[in-house]
Amino acid sequence: MTAARGDTVGIVGAGTFGTALAVALARAGRAVVLYTRTPAVAAAIATTRRCPRLPDVEVPASVRVVDDARALAAAARFLVVAVTSTDVGARLAELGGVVDGSHLIVHAIGALAAPDDVRVSELIERTTPVLRAGVLAGPALPRDLAGGQFASMVVASAFDEVVTEARRLLNLPPALRLYGSHDVVGVELASALAGAYTAALGLADGAGVGVGPRAVLITRACAEAARLIEAMGGAARTFTGLAGLGNLLVRAGAEDDPDYALGRALARGVPLPSRTTEGARAAVTALRLAERARVRMPLLRGLAAVLAGRVSVADAARLAADTVADEE
Repeated sequence: MTAARGDTVGIVGAGTFGTALAVALARAGRAVVLYTRTPAVAAAIATTRRCPRLPDVEVPASVRVVDDARALAAAARFLVVAVTSTDVGARLAELGGVVDGSHLIVHAIGALAAPDDVRVSELIERTTPVLRAGVLAGPALPRDLAGGQFASMVVASAFDEVVTEARRLLNLPPALRLYGSHDVVGVELASALAGAYTAALGLADGAGVGVGPRAVLITRACAEAARLIEAMGGAARTFTGLAGLGNLLVRAGAEDDPDYALGRALARGVPLPSRTTEGARAAVTALRLAERARVRMPLLRGLAAVLAGRVSVADAARLAADTVADEE
């Protein structure tokens, strides 16, 4: 029997998180439609029940896979956008032609949208007719989510209906617990900054720093992230919640996390084909926001300089430490 449109979750993006969320929801008996713009990927999942981005996880047969955005919009009122920050502009432009004011959209993108450094919720409002949007963030690693491990996330929106519907459709205790917030600015920036500081902790761990300096780095990251969030209109304490600190602690140690792996590789001098992870992009874009808002962020500045190849890891650490000693 076909599930009601209001009880179906539509997921945009068959990447690791989108696929893992689809798997977790389907195992809990939720109706799920997974959208990918690539017909070959849709065909592969439909045929093999394996996603190329998460090949060791079986996708339940109840997950309907489509490569037609119009079919997604017709099947589900509640949509989760889980694509990269460089792709989200094109995907939202595509969705803008098929969704209407009845749809609710939350995004799970831990970076600002390229190329204009805007928050993704702002981009949703600009490019789609959707009237109510929000953000989903927190410590839920794709493999933990797909494996039924304990995970928690927060959904933030200015609209109570978005929070209520997200919790009704995505809350899967004990595998996934969903909390609500109205601090959209804080959660979006905390999620992006958590990715950037995950790369910074990868640098520290790759360089072999001790537990003391590592703890200092984490606490200083919390302080400077709070300053930027507050300057941008969010609540300073939000970074110490699930979207920020919670996200950072679970990712900074996960060997398969792209941002953490990038930091470790840079510290060890390992040649890399690319330095453009979401956390790296978040570091650069958040630093631009901080400069415009006149917020001092020595850790983020040092990370951005290392990512750009302008300074060594050791020099960046010394500069950040000197600045923090004067400032804090």
